[in-house]
Amino acid sequence: MRSDRASLGLKIAAVAGLLFLHLPILLIFVYAFTTEDTSYQWPPPGLTLQWFGVTWNRPDVWEALSLSLRVAAISTAIALVLGTLCAAAVARSRFFGRETISLLVILPIALPGVITGISLRSAFNLAEIPFSFWTIVAGHATFCVVVVYNNAVARFRRTSGSLIEASMDLGANYFQTFRLVILPNIATALLAGGMLAFALSFDEVIVTTFTSGQQQTLPIWMLEELVRPRQRPVTNVVAMVVVLVTAVPILIAYYLTRGTDTVAGQGK
Repeated sequence: MRSDRASLGLKIAAVAGLLFLHLPILLIFVYAFTTEDTSYQWPPPGLTLQWFGVTWNRPDVWEALSLSLRVAAISTAIALVLGTLCAAAVARSRFFGRETISLLVILPIALPGVITGISLRSAFNLAEIPFSFWTIVAGHATFCVVVVYNNAVARFRRTSGSLIEASMDLGANYFQTFRLVILPNIATALLAGGMLAFALSFDEVIVTTFTSGQQQTLPIWMLEELVRPRQRPVTNVVAMVVVLVTAVPILIAYYLTRGTDTVAGQGK
């Protein structure tokens, strides 16, 4: 009886926690359809789809969305290359300072975004690098690499080294071994890491604020609209799009990496 009560209490606490986290997001969805464009009222005075059309015809929204997508795509590509190479080195090699390198790779995502942003801004100023599209990419790549690295290194460690040895013994060269043995075993981990990196980059605000100069990614545009609003429901429509764009890759990444505790060749 006591265990049943404890189980019920945990379930209630879990539901309460989920509601606390997700009810504000649901409110954003509701206010994207409100007929009131100057203030937030509850319940909304009416519902309409007009703000979707207004948002579609706003060129500033499209410019910010285009910049966010391009930054996220290039940052993810850089992270896939650097994160995979670093994971392979750490997981498959033994050398002095290996754990230190692993810590340094993970550190950017552990530090507050303000620290990372200030550091990058100071470095760009010292090097006299003007703020541009590429400074945003550099800032986003610092934490995107960590996401890819964490996924890749975990998969490398669960993949048996005997598979690689067997491939080399059978006459395969390094490229063939990577293409036919290693890549199939780590592909889902890389895809999941890439999707998570894309989602993180797409909705990043703090680091972008310090590295973007006068450019506006979609989250920065939303922040500006909240400070100086013109049409509040448009901001909610854009926020709803951001939620969907970031949630879908995270869900796909979850399903890709689910049930991958056992990898081919593990333990042999």
